[in-house]
Amino acid sequence: MGVALKDLITENEISLNELNSKVLFFDGFNLLYQFLTTIRGVDGSPLTNSKGEVTSHLVGLFSRMTSFMEAGIKPVMIFDGKAPKLKEQERERRRSIKADAQAKYTIALEEGDSASMKKYASRTTRLESKHLDMARELLGLLGIPVIEAPSEGEAQAADLVSKGLGYAVVSQDFDSLLFGSILLIRNLSLAGRRKRVHGSGTVVVKPAIIKLEDVLNELGLDLDGLVVLGMLVGTDFNVGGIKGIGPKKALKLVRECEGNYSQMFEDVKWSEFFSFSWEEVFDIFKNMPVKQDCSFEWTPLKEEDLRVFLLERCDFSEERVDRSIGKLLKLKKKGNQKGLGDFF
Repeated sequence: MGVALKDLITENEISLNELNSKVLFFDGFNLLYQFLTTIRGVDGSPLTNSKGEVTSHLVGLFSRMTSFMEAGIKPVMIFDGKAPKLKEQERERRRSIKADAQAKYTIALEEGDSASMKKYASRTTRLESKHLDMARELLGLLGIPVIEAPSEGEAQAADLVSKGLGYAVVSQDFDSLLFGSILLIRNLSLAGRRKRVHGSGTVVVKPAIIKLEDVLNELGLDLDGLVVLGMLVGTDFNVGGIKGIGPKKALKLVRECEGNYSQMFEDVKWSEFFSFSWEEVFDIFKNMPVKQDCSFEWTPLKEEDLRVFLLERCDFSEERVDRSIGKLLKLKKKGNQKGLGDFF
């Protein structure tokens, strides 16, 4: 779900060229779920290999990661670990939505309604352990490091950026800002012309960067205030927030309370909406477990093993595989891409 702060936050366009030689930490669960949801057949079903294994996420991962490597970006993938207990409510909400979507998809399938099939199929998406295992294997063959966070991947990524070990966190969610990420990049894996969510036609999606310092200055808040603002509108740990309070009203309340959060949460009747204290949610953002001594390195591209994995395991097009790998090898040979040697 993430936190609904889009209306309050200014994004600035950024090009791939500006990210050359930059270390970027990707929110792995967020990225793979995005591919599983959007890369589907005309009837809404995910792409699969000859064994029936889902490959939609691998199609997106291979395409995007090789493109980023060509651009000189140095990607690091971070996967979630054990979720905080308070996230179970959000997971239950998601399970309910998927179950409802599955029932509607089944009806559409029986009626031969292809439009409805495609509509509801993406809402049934589940990121399973086997999807993650295949993604890890692909990333390893590409030489891209993977970090297993002890809990929320975005918190781990934000910590690494704050320590100067990378340039920015890449995610569609704004949660990274609440975890203290200095820089957040959105739309990087979505860049290009995309179909409109509502209505016909397409819209051009461009990568955008958000600076935490600018966000805090524009809103007139410190990081604690931003976390509280997020809690009012709802996070993955207090789903739905306080009923009747949107982003603008939440900002007004946080500004007016002048740091007296206990009184503010009492005034908005937090206890009537949640069975746990606001301090519990606040503590999650402030003290999320992360690996303190976290090391990572890029390894050489395993060209032959990668071909076998993509062609024999995933049933990718040989022409497509040769083209993508060929581009990377050509850049290496020419030596015209700063930092590309780190991938070989």
